[in-house]
Amino acid sequence: MAGTTIEGRDDHLRAAEGALVRIDDVIAGYFPGVNILNGCDLYAQSGELVGIIGPNGAGKSTLLKSLFGLVKVRSGKVTFDDKNITNKRADKLVSMGIGFVPQNNNVFPSLTIEENLQMGAFQEPKAFHSRFDEVADLFPALAQRRKQRAGSLSGGERQMVAMARALMMEPKVLLLDEPSAGLSPALTDEAFVRVKAINKTGVTVIMVEQNARRCLQICDRAYVLDQGRNAYTGTGKALANDPKVVELYPEHDGARPIERTGRTTTRTRRCPPPSRERAKPPPEHDGARPHRGSGHRALVPAQPCEASGTSPSWEPVRV
Repeated sequence: MAGTTIEGRDDHLRAAEGALVRIDDVIAGYFPGVNILNGCDLYAQSGELVGIIGPNGAGKSTLLKSLFGLVKVRSGKVTFDDKNITNKRADKLVSMGIGFVPQNNNVFPSLTIEENLQMGAFQEPKAFHSRFDEVADLFPALAQRRKQRAGSLSGGERQMVAMARALMMEPKVLLLDEPSAGLSPALTDEAFVRVKAINKTGVTVIMVEQNARRCLQICDRAYVLDQGRNAYTGTGKALANDPKVVELYPEHDGARPIERTGRTTTRTRRCPPPSRERAKPPPEHDGARPHRGSGHRALVPAQPCEASGTSPSWEPVRV
């Protein structure tokens, strides 16, 4: 698929031939009669790094959970390694070679790092030591602090523990639900570096991510979801340069939160707080200055609001 717009399901069916993971026309939801996914398609070839992006509420995490058996699939089909795994139990999927890292509550805080990784290998406990050494090559800091409790770790370190635990069963596919959520910019970069390193070992990675720009930089292909349906798909580079996709993710300058409504984006700017500094009285004031500590009030100008363009107003301040 050289382009980024899905013309029809025929494109998906042709490209998904022989894929390690396939999701075909899936409808799924959490409650009866309420669908979150409304006919989603996805595939991942062996060794690919596939991203799933989209606005909040688009169904990204639901798509990942439906693949892992955590959300009921009402129609459609989920296939792994040519086997139908639709609505299969999560523990069975782990034994088949699928690992999953949830966004929240993804470590056992009362257990040490080593004990968390032992939980990851609970189905094959005899292989723990050899696999721990393999995982330590990817996450050397975890090996050095293996006796530290996971509850004392930072958010980024917990994310590393969660990914390492999922790798203890040597999965063919690793599902990541927003690995950079809540992390600082520096730790976000580290998380993406680790994801790419895992993928380079031959593990197929399917990653849901809200940080669209960084996701598209490292993924081979990506899907853009909107209202539970595929909106666009293509290579990471193609999507990152597609004007239709860029419109959904304008640059966030940190000062003006971006809100999405329908197909357009709007910017909301809060008015700055009123200044509490003392100022000269307005022209109509008689110029009398109250004594400090007398409890009288002086009038000071409030700072004008740039967003509304209103003139400054005078407000009383106790002096």
